[in-house]
Amino acid sequence: MNHNAKSIRPFLGAKDFTVSQSFYQDLGFEESIISKDMSYFKTEAFGFYLQNAYVKDWIDNTMVFMEIEDVGRFWNELVALNLAAKYKNVKLVPIRTLDWGRECFVHDPCGILWHFGEFTNK
Repeated sequence: MNHNAKSIRPFLGAKDFTVSQSFYQDLGFEESIISKDMSYFKTEAFGFYLQNAYVKDWIDNTMVFMEIEDVGRFWNELVALNLAAKYKNVKLVPIRTLDWGRECFVHDPCGILWHFGEFTNK
């Protein structure tokens, strides 16, 4: 089947919607407000919906992988943002090298785990 897809836009939840909006803006995403309870965040042609909704089991099991060009550069810029000091519960995990490439991790303010990775073996 040929999907002719243009994008995939996952829906992410937020324990504190205002805090998460600020966090994702600081992380470099551009926000478009859809309603008082939903925003679309994008970078270039990629994005996701942030909802003012929190279901612990859902959030605790949400992971997002974003492929980036240069994990080393991204990590240095990420550390310079000092997000862990600005936002409660935000955690950064340094770059690790695996057989497929390299990645680092960011836990957002409500616990969503972001993988930022660079494939070296495509």
